[in-house]
Amino acid sequence: MTLTTVAFTVRRGEPALVGPAAPTPRETKRLSDIDDQETLRGQMPFLFLYRGGVHVRADDDDPACVIRRALGEALVPFYPLAGRLREVEGRKLVVDCTGEGVLFVEADADVRLDELEATGLRPPFPCMDQLLFDVDGSSGVLHCPLLLIQVTRLLCGGFVLALRLNHTICDAIGLAQFMSAVAELARGLPAPTVAPAWSRELLEARNPPKPAFPHREFDVAPPPPPPPPGDMVTRTFTFSPADVAAIKRALPLALREAATTFEALTAALWRARTAALAPPHDAEARLVSIVSFRGLPELALPAGYYGNACVPVAALTTAGALLAGSLGDAVALVRGTKAAVTAEYVRSTLDLLVLRGRPCVALANLFLVSDNRRAEFHRLDLGWGVPAYGGPAVALFGLSFFVQAGNGDDVAVLMALPRPAMDHFASEVETLLKA
Repeated sequence: MTLTTVAFTVRRGEPALVGPAAPTPRETKRLSDIDDQETLRGQMPFLFLYRGGVHVRADDDDPACVIRRALGEALVPFYPLAGRLREVEGRKLVVDCTGEGVLFVEADADVRLDELEATGLRPPFPCMDQLLFDVDGSSGVLHCPLLLIQVTRLLCGGFVLALRLNHTICDAIGLAQFMSAVAELARGLPAPTVAPAWSRELLEARNPPKPAFPHREFDVAPPPPPPPPGDMVTRTFTFSPADVAAIKRALPLALREAATTFEALTAALWRARTAALAPPHDAEARLVSIVSFRGLPELALPAGYYGNACVPVAALTTAGALLAGSLGDAVALVRGTKAAVTAEYVRSTLDLLVLRGRPCVALANLFLVSDNRRAEFHRLDLGWGVPAYGGPAVALFGLSFFVQAGNGDDVAVLMALPRPAMDHFASEVETLLKA
Protein backbone atom coordinates (compact mmCIF):
# COMPACT_ATOMS: atom_id res chain seq x y z
CA MET A 1 0.00 0.00 0.00
CA THR A 2 1.27 3.48 -0.85
CA LEU A 3 1.49 5.58 2.30
CA THR A 4 2.59 8.86 0.72
CA THR A 5 3.87 10.25 -2.55
CA VAL A 6 7.25 11.56 -3.62
CA ALA A 7 8.36 13.34 -6.79
CA PHE A 8 11.87 13.39 -8.18
CA THR A 9 13.82 13.97 -11.36
CA VAL A 10 15.82 11.36 -13.24
CA ARG A 11 18.66 12.31 -15.60
CA ARG A 12 19.37 9.53 -18.07
CA GLY A 13 22.29 8.82 -20.33
CA GLU A 14 21.87 7.59 -23.88
CA PRO A 15 20.68 3.97 -24.17
CA ALA A 16 23.47 1.62 -25.21
CA LEU A 17 23.64 -1.99 -26.32
CA VAL A 18 25.68 -4.32 -24.11
CA GLY A 19 26.77 -7.44 -25.92
CA PRO A 20 28.63 -10.55 -24.75
CA ALA A 21 32.11 -9.76 -23.46
CA ALA A 22 33.64 -12.56 -25.59
CA PRO A 23 32.79 -14.18 -28.94
CA THR A 24 29.66 -16.36 -28.87
CA PRO A 25 28.09 -18.79 -31.38
CA ARG A 26 26.11 -17.29 -34.26
CA GLU A 27 23.18 -19.64 -34.69
CA THR A 28 19.40 -19.90 -34.60
CA LYS A 29 17.65 -21.62 -31.69
CA ARG A 30 14.01 -22.63 -31.48
CA LEU A 31 12.04 -21.65 -28.40
CA SER A 32 9.93 -24.31 -26.73
CA ASP A 33 6.23 -24.75 -27.40
CA ILE A 34 5.61 -23.40 -23.88
CA ASP A 35 7.73 -20.28 -24.51
CA ASP A 36 5.92 -18.96 -27.55
CA GLN A 37 2.26 -19.08 -26.47
CA GLU A 38 0.40 -15.81 -26.90
CA THR A 39 0.04 -15.32 -23.13
CA LEU A 40 3.81 -14.84 -22.81
CA ARG A 41 4.31 -12.59 -25.83
CA GLY A 42 4.91 -9.40 -23.93
CA GLN A 43 7.31 -7.48 -21.73
CA MET A 44 7.39 -7.77 -17.92
CA PRO A 45 8.99 -5.11 -15.69
CA PHE A 46 10.89 -5.87 -12.46
CA LEU A 47 12.46 -3.57 -9.89
CA PHE A 48 15.23 -3.96 -7.32
CA LEU A 49 15.99 -1.25 -4.73
CA TYR A 50 19.40 -1.23 -3.03
CA ARG A 51 20.69 0.75 -0.08
CA GLY A 52 24.11 2.38 -0.09
CA GLY A 53 27.10 0.96 1.71
CA VAL A 54 30.49 -0.50 0.98
CA HIS A 55 30.70 -2.55 -2.18
CA VAL A 56 32.52 -5.86 -1.88
CA ARG A 57 34.71 -4.89 -4.83
CA ALA A 58 36.62 -1.89 -3.49
CA ASP A 59 38.12 -1.18 -6.93
CA ASP A 60 34.82 0.06 -8.35
CA ASP A 61 31.91 1.38 -6.31
CA ASP A 62 29.82 2.67 -9.23
CA PRO A 63 26.91 0.23 -9.51
CA ALA A 64 26.19 1.14 -13.13
CA CYS A 65 29.77 0.30 -14.19
CA VAL A 66 29.89 -2.87 -12.12
CA ILE A 67 26.55 -4.17 -13.39
CA ARG A 68 27.26 -3.24 -17.00
CA ARG A 69 30.56 -5.14 -16.93
CA ALA A 70 28.99 -8.18 -15.22
CA LEU A 71 26.10 -8.11 -17.69
CA GLY A 72 28.49 -8.43 -20.62
CA GLU A 73 30.28 -11.31 -18.91
CA ALA A 74 27.01 -13.13 -18.12
CA LEU A 75 25.86 -12.81 -21.72
CA VAL A 76 28.69 -15.08 -22.82
CA PRO A 77 27.16 -18.29 -21.39
CA PHE A 78 23.63 -16.84 -21.75
CA TYR A 79 24.32 -15.68 -25.30
CA PRO A 80 20.77 -16.29 -26.68
CA LEU A 81 19.60 -13.36 -24.50
CA ALA A 82 21.78 -11.09 -26.64
CA GLY A 83 19.90 -12.12 -29.79
CA ARG A 84 16.60 -11.23 -31.46
CA LEU A 85 13.34 -13.15 -31.93
CA ARG A 86 11.54 -13.81 -35.18
CA GLU A 87 8.68 -16.04 -36.31
CA VAL A 88 8.93 -18.98 -38.66
CA GLU A 89 6.23 -21.39 -39.84
CA GLY A 90 3.13 -21.71 -37.65
CA ARG A 91 4.07 -18.62 -35.58
CA LYS A 92 6.95 -20.60 -34.10
CA LEU A 93 9.44 -18.32 -32.36
CA VAL A 94 13.16 -18.69 -32.88
CA VAL A 95 16.00 -16.61 -31.52
CA ASP A 96 18.74 -15.52 -33.88
CA CYS A 97 21.84 -15.48 -31.71
CA THR A 98 23.34 -12.37 -33.27
CA GLY A 99 25.20 -11.07 -30.23
CA GLU A 100 23.62 -7.64 -30.73
CA GLY A 101 23.13 -7.30 -26.99
CA VAL A 102 20.64 -6.03 -24.45
CA LEU A 103 19.72 -2.39 -23.85
CA PHE A 104 21.37 -0.62 -20.93
CA VAL A 105 20.57 2.82 -19.52
CA GLU A 106 22.59 4.64 -16.86
CA ALA A 107 20.83 7.32 -14.82
CA ASP A 108 20.88 9.50 -11.70
CA ALA A 109 17.93 10.58 -9.53
CA ASP A 110 17.73 13.44 -7.03
CA VAL A 111 16.08 11.31 -4.35
CA ARG A 112 17.21 9.17 -1.43
CA LEU A 113 16.09 5.66 -0.69
CA ASP A 114 14.56 6.70 2.64
CA GLU A 115 12.28 9.06 0.71
CA LEU A 116 11.20 6.17 -1.49
CA GLU A 117 10.84 4.06 1.64
CA ALA A 118 8.09 6.43 2.78
CA THR A 119 6.01 5.05 -0.10
CA GLY A 120 6.26 1.57 1.40
CA LEU A 121 8.90 0.11 -0.97
CA ARG A 122 6.15 -1.84 -2.70
CA PRO A 123 4.42 -1.32 -6.05
CA PRO A 124 3.18 1.09 -7.30
CA PHE A 125 6.53 2.86 -7.36
CA PRO A 126 6.67 6.62 -7.95
CA CYS A 127 8.01 7.75 -11.33
CA MET A 128 8.21 4.15 -12.57
CA ASP A 129 8.31 5.40 -16.17
CA GLN A 130 11.50 7.30 -15.28
CA LEU A 131 13.13 4.44 -13.40
CA LEU A 132 12.53 2.18 -16.41
CA PHE A 133 12.48 4.37 -19.49
CA ASP A 134 10.74 2.91 -22.55
CA VAL A 135 13.43 3.31 -25.19
CA ASP A 136 11.87 3.98 -28.60
CA GLY A 137 11.49 0.83 -30.66
CA SER A 138 12.47 -1.52 -27.84
CA SER A 139 9.15 -2.80 -26.53
CA GLY A 140 8.13 -5.24 -29.26
CA VAL A 141 8.35 -9.00 -29.04
CA LEU A 142 10.03 -9.54 -32.42
CA HIS A 143 13.30 -8.00 -33.65
CA CYS A 144 13.88 -6.13 -30.36
CA PRO A 145 16.31 -6.52 -27.46
CA LEU A 146 15.17 -9.25 -25.08
CA LEU A 147 16.17 -7.26 -22.00
CA LEU A 148 16.14 -3.58 -21.09
CA ILE A 149 18.07 -2.68 -17.93
CA GLN A 150 18.30 0.72 -16.24
CA VAL A 151 20.55 1.43 -13.25
CA THR A 152 19.62 4.66 -11.45
CA ARG A 153 21.99 6.00 -8.79
CA LEU A 154 20.38 7.73 -5.77
CA LEU A 155 21.66 10.64 -3.71
CA CYS A 156 22.25 8.42 -0.65
CA GLY A 157 24.58 6.03 -2.46
CA GLY A 158 21.85 3.48 -3.04
CA PHE A 159 20.54 2.62 -6.48
CA VAL A 160 17.60 1.18 -8.39
CA LEU A 161 17.98 -1.64 -10.88
CA ALA A 162 14.93 -1.84 -13.13
CA LEU A 163 14.58 -4.29 -15.98
CA ARG A 164 12.07 -5.31 -18.58
CA LEU A 165 12.04 -8.89 -19.83
CA ASN A 166 10.63 -10.41 -23.00
CA HIS A 167 8.64 -13.12 -21.22
CA THR A 168 8.94 -15.64 -24.06
CA ILE A 169 12.65 -16.14 -23.38
CA CYS A 170 12.33 -17.18 -19.71
CA ASP A 171 10.04 -17.24 -16.69
CA ALA A 172 10.66 -15.72 -13.25
CA ILE A 173 12.98 -18.54 -12.17
CA GLY A 174 14.87 -18.35 -15.46
CA LEU A 175 15.26 -14.58 -15.07
CA ALA A 176 16.44 -15.10 -11.48
CA GLN A 177 19.04 -17.59 -12.71
CA PHE A 178 20.38 -15.07 -15.23
CA MET A 179 20.38 -12.18 -12.75
CA SER A 180 22.06 -14.41 -10.15
CA ALA A 181 24.80 -15.04 -12.70
CA VAL A 182 25.15 -11.27 -13.21
CA ALA A 183 25.26 -10.81 -9.43
CA GLU A 184 27.92 -13.48 -8.92
CA LEU A 185 30.11 -11.95 -11.61
CA ALA A 186 29.54 -8.48 -10.13
CA ARG A 187 30.75 -9.79 -6.76
CA GLY A 188 33.93 -11.11 -8.35
CA LEU A 189 33.20 -14.79 -8.93
CA PRO A 190 35.02 -16.16 -12.00
CA ALA A 191 31.90 -17.84 -13.46
CA PRO A 192 28.22 -18.40 -12.63
CA THR A 193 27.58 -21.14 -10.08
CA VAL A 194 24.83 -22.69 -12.22
CA ALA A 195 25.68 -23.18 -15.90
CA PRO A 196 22.76 -22.30 -18.20
CA ALA A 197 21.09 -25.02 -20.28
CA TRP A 198 18.98 -24.32 -23.38
CA SER A 199 17.30 -27.75 -23.90
CA ARG A 200 14.09 -26.21 -25.30
CA GLU A 201 13.61 -29.29 -27.50
CA LEU A 202 12.47 -31.15 -24.35
CA LEU A 203 9.27 -29.11 -24.40
CA GLU A 204 8.05 -29.59 -27.95
CA ALA A 205 4.61 -30.89 -28.91
CA ARG A 206 4.22 -34.49 -29.97
CA ASN A 207 3.83 -35.37 -33.65
CA PRO A 208 0.96 -35.66 -34.15
CA PRO A 209 -0.31 -33.61 -31.18
CA LYS A 210 -2.82 -35.44 -28.97
CA PRO A 211 -4.17 -33.33 -26.08
CA ALA A 212 -5.57 -35.54 -23.32
CA PHE A 213 -7.15 -32.91 -21.02
CA PRO A 214 -9.84 -30.25 -21.56
CA HIS A 215 -7.53 -27.29 -20.73
CA ARG A 216 -10.34 -24.92 -19.86
CA GLU A 217 -7.77 -22.19 -19.28
CA PHE A 218 -7.61 -21.82 -23.09
CA ASP A 219 -11.37 -21.78 -23.69
CA VAL A 220 -12.36 -20.11 -26.93
CA ALA A 221 -14.55 -17.21 -25.90
CA PRO A 222 -15.66 -13.82 -27.22
CA PRO A 223 -13.39 -10.90 -26.32
CA PRO A 224 -13.74 -10.04 -22.63
CA PRO A 225 -15.70 -6.94 -21.70
CA PRO A 226 -13.68 -3.86 -20.71
CA PRO A 227 -12.73 -3.53 -17.04
CA PRO A 228 -15.38 -2.04 -14.75
CA PRO A 229 -15.51 1.75 -14.69
CA GLY A 230 -13.14 3.73 -12.50
CA ASP A 231 -9.47 4.65 -12.56
CA MET A 232 -7.31 1.54 -12.44
CA VAL A 233 -5.12 1.54 -9.34
CA THR A 234 -2.45 -0.83 -8.06
CA ARG A 235 -1.88 -1.70 -4.42
CA THR A 236 0.35 -4.16 -2.67
CA PHE A 237 -1.16 -6.08 0.25
CA THR A 238 1.34 -7.67 2.64
CA PHE A 239 0.42 -10.77 4.63
CA SER A 240 2.47 -11.93 7.60
CA PRO A 241 2.59 -15.57 8.75
CA ALA A 242 0.09 -14.54 11.46
CA ASP A 243 -2.25 -13.19 8.77
CA VAL A 244 -2.05 -16.44 6.82
CA ALA A 245 -2.70 -18.40 10.01
CA ALA A 246 -5.76 -16.23 10.66
CA ILE A 247 -7.07 -17.03 7.17
CA LYS A 248 -6.44 -20.74 7.64
CA ARG A 249 -8.44 -20.77 10.89
CA ALA A 250 -11.57 -20.54 8.72
CA LEU A 251 -10.73 -23.96 7.22
CA PRO A 252 -11.61 -27.41 8.53
CA LEU A 253 -8.76 -28.80 10.62
CA ALA A 254 -7.56 -31.36 8.04
CA LEU A 255 -7.52 -28.77 5.25
CA ARG A 256 -5.97 -26.18 7.56
CA GLU A 257 -2.97 -28.46 8.03
CA ALA A 258 -2.76 -29.54 4.39
CA ALA A 259 -3.27 -26.22 2.58
CA THR A 260 -0.18 -24.26 1.59
CA THR A 261 0.13 -20.51 2.02
CA PHE A 262 -0.40 -20.11 -1.73
CA GLU A 263 -3.57 -22.19 -1.72
CA ALA A 264 -5.18 -20.54 1.31
CA LEU A 265 -4.22 -17.01 0.34
CA THR A 266 -5.18 -17.40 -3.32
CA ALA A 267 -8.60 -18.81 -2.40
CA ALA A 268 -9.27 -15.98 0.05
CA LEU A 269 -8.20 -13.30 -2.42
CA TRP A 270 -10.24 -14.87 -5.22
CA ARG A 271 -13.38 -14.65 -3.10
CA ALA A 272 -12.60 -11.10 -1.90
CA ARG A 273 -11.86 -9.90 -5.43
CA THR A 274 -15.07 -11.46 -6.77
CA ALA A 275 -17.09 -9.77 -4.01
CA ALA A 276 -15.43 -6.45 -4.82
CA LEU A 277 -16.19 -6.66 -8.53
CA ALA A 278 -19.77 -7.87 -7.86
CA PRO A 279 -20.41 -9.77 -11.11
CA PRO A 280 -23.83 -11.39 -11.71
CA HIS A 281 -24.32 -14.53 -9.59
CA ASP A 282 -24.42 -16.75 -12.67
CA ALA A 283 -21.28 -15.22 -14.21
CA GLU A 284 -18.29 -17.53 -14.52
CA ALA A 285 -15.52 -17.00 -11.96
CA ARG A 286 -12.26 -18.18 -13.46
CA LEU A 287 -9.09 -18.69 -11.42
CA VAL A 288 -5.88 -19.62 -13.23
CA SER A 289 -2.83 -20.74 -11.24
CA ILE A 290 0.59 -20.63 -12.87
CA VAL A 291 2.08 -23.98 -11.86
CA SER A 292 5.76 -24.87 -12.20
CA PHE A 293 6.72 -28.27 -13.57
CA ARG A 294 10.48 -27.97 -13.08
CA GLY A 295 10.46 -30.74 -10.49
CA LEU A 296 8.81 -33.41 -12.66
CA PRO A 297 11.53 -36.02 -13.29
CA GLU A 298 9.76 -37.46 -16.35
CA LEU A 299 10.42 -34.21 -18.26
CA ALA A 300 14.17 -34.35 -17.49
CA LEU A 301 14.74 -30.60 -17.47
CA PRO A 302 18.38 -29.91 -16.52
CA ALA A 303 19.24 -27.87 -13.44
CA GLY A 304 20.33 -24.88 -15.51
CA TYR A 305 17.18 -24.70 -17.64
CA TYR A 306 16.13 -21.05 -17.88
CA GLY A 307 13.18 -21.23 -20.25
CA ASN A 308 9.52 -21.00 -19.28
CA ALA A 309 8.65 -24.07 -17.22
CA CYS A 310 5.12 -23.35 -15.98
CA VAL A 311 1.63 -24.07 -17.23
CA PRO A 312 -1.62 -22.21 -16.53
CA VAL A 313 -4.35 -24.34 -14.96
CA ALA A 314 -7.95 -23.17 -14.54
CA ALA A 315 -10.46 -23.65 -11.74
CA LEU A 316 -14.01 -22.71 -12.76
CA THR A 317 -17.16 -21.97 -10.83
CA THR A 318 -19.78 -19.22 -10.76
CA ALA A 319 -19.53 -16.01 -8.81
CA GLY A 320 -22.58 -16.96 -6.79
CA ALA A 321 -21.25 -20.40 -5.89
CA LEU A 322 -17.82 -19.02 -5.00
CA LEU A 323 -19.25 -16.42 -2.61
CA ALA A 324 -21.98 -18.64 -1.15
CA GLY A 325 -19.61 -21.51 -0.56
CA SER A 326 -16.99 -21.73 2.17
CA LEU A 327 -13.35 -20.73 2.04
CA GLY A 328 -12.61 -24.44 2.22
CA ASP A 329 -14.54 -24.99 -1.03
CA ALA A 330 -12.40 -22.35 -2.74
CA VAL A 331 -9.19 -23.82 -1.32
CA ALA A 332 -10.16 -27.22 -2.72
CA LEU A 333 -10.52 -25.66 -6.19
CA VAL A 334 -7.09 -24.02 -5.94
CA ARG A 335 -5.51 -27.25 -4.70
CA GLY A 336 -6.96 -29.01 -7.72
CA THR A 337 -5.08 -26.75 -10.12
CA LYS A 338 -1.73 -27.68 -8.61
CA ALA A 339 -2.54 -31.38 -8.33
CA ALA A 340 -3.47 -31.52 -12.02
CA VAL A 341 0.04 -30.84 -13.27
CA THR A 342 1.73 -34.10 -14.19
CA ALA A 343 4.18 -34.78 -17.01
CA GLU A 344 1.27 -35.96 -19.17
CA TYR A 345 -0.64 -32.76 -18.42
CA VAL A 346 2.37 -30.70 -19.55
CA ARG A 347 2.68 -32.71 -22.77
CA SER A 348 -1.04 -32.29 -23.36
CA THR A 349 -0.68 -28.53 -22.92
CA LEU A 350 2.15 -28.44 -25.48
CA ASP A 351 -0.01 -30.36 -27.94
CA LEU A 352 -3.03 -28.11 -27.47
CA LEU A 353 -0.98 -24.92 -27.85
CA VAL A 354 0.38 -26.09 -31.20
CA LEU A 355 -2.99 -27.38 -32.44
CA ARG A 356 -4.70 -24.12 -31.53
CA GLY A 357 -2.10 -21.75 -32.98
CA ARG A 358 -0.42 -20.87 -29.64
CA PRO A 359 -3.44 -19.13 -28.04
CA CYS A 360 -3.68 -16.78 -25.07
CA VAL A 361 -5.29 -17.79 -21.79
CA ALA A 362 -9.01 -16.96 -21.87
CA LEU A 363 -9.37 -13.50 -20.31
CA ALA A 364 -13.08 -13.29 -19.44
CA ASN A 365 -13.66 -12.99 -15.66
CA LEU A 366 -10.06 -14.03 -15.12
CA PHE A 367 -8.06 -13.94 -11.88
CA LEU A 368 -4.59 -15.26 -12.73
CA VAL A 369 -2.07 -15.70 -9.91
CA SER A 370 1.66 -16.17 -10.38
CA ASP A 371 3.77 -17.02 -7.31
CA ASN A 372 7.24 -15.47 -7.75
CA ARG A 373 8.51 -16.36 -4.28
CA ARG A 374 10.55 -19.37 -5.43
CA ALA A 375 12.56 -17.08 -7.72
CA GLU A 376 13.97 -15.46 -4.54
CA PHE A 377 14.38 -12.04 -6.09
CA HIS A 378 14.66 -10.70 -2.54
CA ARG A 379 18.08 -12.40 -2.26
CA LEU A 380 19.70 -10.88 -5.39
CA ASP A 381 23.02 -9.52 -4.05
CA LEU A 382 25.00 -7.54 -6.60
CA GLY A 383 27.65 -6.69 -4.04
CA TRP A 384 25.68 -4.14 -2.03
CA GLY A 385 23.65 -6.61 -0.01
CA VAL A 386 20.15 -7.88 -0.65
CA PRO A 387 17.53 -5.48 -2.05
CA ALA A 388 14.99 -3.61 0.06
CA TYR A 389 12.52 -4.80 -2.57
CA GLY A 390 13.03 -7.22 -5.43
CA GLY A 391 10.33 -8.49 -7.76
CA PRO A 392 7.65 -7.56 -10.29
CA ALA A 393 7.05 -3.83 -10.61
CA VAL A 394 3.43 -3.83 -11.78
CA ALA A 395 0.20 -5.80 -11.67
CA LEU A 396 -2.45 -5.87 -14.39
CA PHE A 397 -6.20 -6.15 -14.13
CA GLY A 398 -6.80 -9.89 -13.76
CA LEU A 399 -3.15 -10.71 -13.01
CA SER A 400 -1.59 -10.74 -9.53
CA PHE A 401 1.86 -11.71 -8.30
CA PHE A 402 3.00 -13.16 -4.99
CA VAL A 403 6.40 -11.78 -3.93
CA GLN A 404 8.61 -12.60 -0.95
CA ALA A 405 8.70 -9.54 1.30
CA GLY A 406 10.15 -8.22 4.53
CA ASN A 407 12.43 -10.76 6.20
CA GLY A 408 11.35 -13.41 3.72
CA ASP A 409 8.38 -14.68 5.71
CA ASP A 410 5.84 -12.09 4.58
CA VAL A 411 3.96 -12.39 1.29
CA ALA A 412 3.37 -9.26 -0.77
CA VAL A 413 0.45 -9.53 -3.22
CA LEU A 414 0.20 -7.09 -6.12
CA MET A 415 -3.38 -6.27 -7.11
CA ALA A 416 -4.81 -3.98 -9.82
CA LEU A 417 -8.50 -3.00 -9.69
CA PRO A 418 -10.72 -0.05 -10.58
CA ARG A 419 -10.71 2.40 -7.65
CA PRO A 420 -14.22 1.64 -6.32
CA ALA A 421 -13.56 -2.10 -6.47
CA MET A 422 -10.16 -1.62 -4.80
CA ASP A 423 -11.78 0.13 -1.84
CA HIS A 424 -14.24 -2.74 -1.53
CA PHE A 425 -11.46 -5.32 -1.90
CA ALA A 426 -9.37 -3.68 0.84
CA SER A 427 -12.41 -3.77 3.12
CA GLU A 428 -12.94 -7.46 2.34
CA VAL A 429 -9.29 -8.22 3.19
CA GLU A 430 -9.54 -6.32 6.47
CA THR A 431 -12.68 -8.22 7.42
CA LEU A 432 -11.03 -11.51 6.44
CA LEU A 433 -8.08 -10.93 8.77
CA LYS A 434 -10.23 -9.75 11.63
CA ALA A 435 -12.50 -12.76 11.36
